Amino acid sequence: MQKFLEKLILIFKDKTLRKRIFFVALFLVLFRLGAAIPIPGVDATKLAGFLSGNQFFGLLNIFSGGGLSNLSIMMLGVGPYITGSIILQLLTMIFPALKKMYHEEGEAGKKKFAQYSRMLTVPLAMIQGFGLLTILRREGILADVTVYHQVLDVLVVTAGSVLLMWIGELMTEYGIGNGVSLIIFAGIVSRIPTDISRLFYTFDISQIPLYLAFLAVAVIIIGGVVVITEAERPIPITYAKRIRGMKVYGGTSTYLPLRVNQAGVMPIIFALSILLFPQLIASILNSFGGSIAQTIAGFFTYIVSNQIVYGASYFILVVLFTYFYTAVTFDPEQISNNLQKGGAFIPGVRPGKSTAEYLSNILVRLTLFGALFLGIIAILPLIMQSATGNSNLAIGGTSLLIVVSVVIELLRQLDAQISMREY
Repeated sequence: MQKFLEKLILIFKDKTLRKRIFFVALFLVLFRLGAAIPIPGVDATKLAGFLSGNQFFGLLNIFSGGGLSNLSIMMLGVGPYITGSIILQLLTMIFPALKKMYHEEGEAGKKKFAQYSRMLTVPLAMIQGFGLLTILRREGILADVTVYHQVLDVLVVTAGSVLLMWIGELMTEYGIGNGVSLIIFAGIVSRIPTDISRLFYTFDISQIPLYLAFLAVAVIIIGGVVVITEAERPIPITYAKRIRGMKVYGGTSTYLPLRVNQAGVMPIIFALSILLFPQLIASILNSFGGSIAQTIAGFFTYIVSNQIVYGASYFILVVLFTYFYTAVTFDPEQISNNLQKGGAFIPGVRPGKSTAEYLSNILVRLTLFGALFLGIIAILPLIMQSATGNSNLAIGGTSLLIVVSVVIELLRQLDAQISMREY
């Protein structure tokens, strides 16, 4: 505790670090103010009921930082920017030029890649905004307006998404931590008082043992998420000795960290995007007349409403997408080539193809643990709700992973800033 207080005092004593923290806090306040400004013609009662029973829009609400819960001008949040980044990362598997830019051209290549993501964000935001507003009007949540006002609404929510993307990048550059992650984190945390008040109003004194058991399980789950998020397999690396003139270079040893959860939260996002398409299709078909459309919509609704089918499909998709995303972001052959070019090798393993195969085999085994972990965390809210019979007593899913990852990364960056100033 004393060490923590010393670090806290050091943070606020240092002028540069203090300015960075206040910069982040200021922009988070601006974001929350923007998220509270709704677009005209919203039926708040219908919107609350719609969001509570629709997991697809619940996920979008997470990535909008809570802006979708009241249809604010920032209702799209950073979702289009994240989608654009994911699409470009997937395209690196198809187009060698993109792969070379992202993996081999260093910082300049990553900046160009980020610029393409920004450019892709605008059309994605317009498409997503038009689709969401159209569905909400069909559900009666938004009032019917003229074409001019519909176009104006799309432009407003698109501008809000682009503004939020710009704010996130400013926070990354001039603040501490990843700005986009902090925006999502702030949206998730802002819902905690509402969730606590809902639990307080439904409090039943006869269920105190259930509440205590839930609290104990929640602490264990959060601890497990922290451990798995930080877990890594160190691969020993040795640099060959080189003699130049009268001096000997190299001969040092280090390690290559392979994370157990290499893919992060992305597999859950992919799985939900695929799995929740039936809900989106059903909501569109329900707005049309005709027995065929209603029959198809009923079929999709039945699939989604069956908790066993939904949970099993969710788990399998998360596991598959974990392997897929890990293959996209981590290339054993490239790592092997970089080690060989730098005069480094893994003790007991031949450089080149043998090193790539060795890294690939380890990665497959590690990814199995990471995939099972992500799958269990993803369906944990469904398991907790079934076990407790109370929808307010649920923990896990995308929100928990994002909160834990952001907090760990923020603490790590603060420690790095403090260490740098101490030396």
